[in-house]
Amino acid sequence: MLVLAVTWMAHPGRENEVAIIFAKLQAASRLEPGCLGYTVHRHIDDPRRFFIYEQYRDAAALEAHRNSPHFQEYAVNALRSVGERQQGDLYKPLGEE
Repeated sequence: MLVLAVTWMAHPGRENEVAIIFAKLQAASRLEPGCLGYTVHRHIDDPRRFFIYEQYRDAAALEAHRNSPHFQEYAVNALRSVGERQQGDLYKPLGEE
């Protein structure tokens, strides 16, 4: 399994737009056969900050996600116009190295 942890920051005044886009991306991503989990979180004190926790069966499933039409539409096109990725880190569970 692979885990991707991503932090996004909405541009000022665009946080609700980002939330709507992420809700669509979350719903579509959860339907992917190799996606084991996809949850978007919103910071309690800073509504512009989002944390996305993604789990994939393997590297091929992550690659399929990145190449999916919904990822291209929402993450590559829509989100980049209303926010920016702050950080993205890839993890493997202990014992699976």
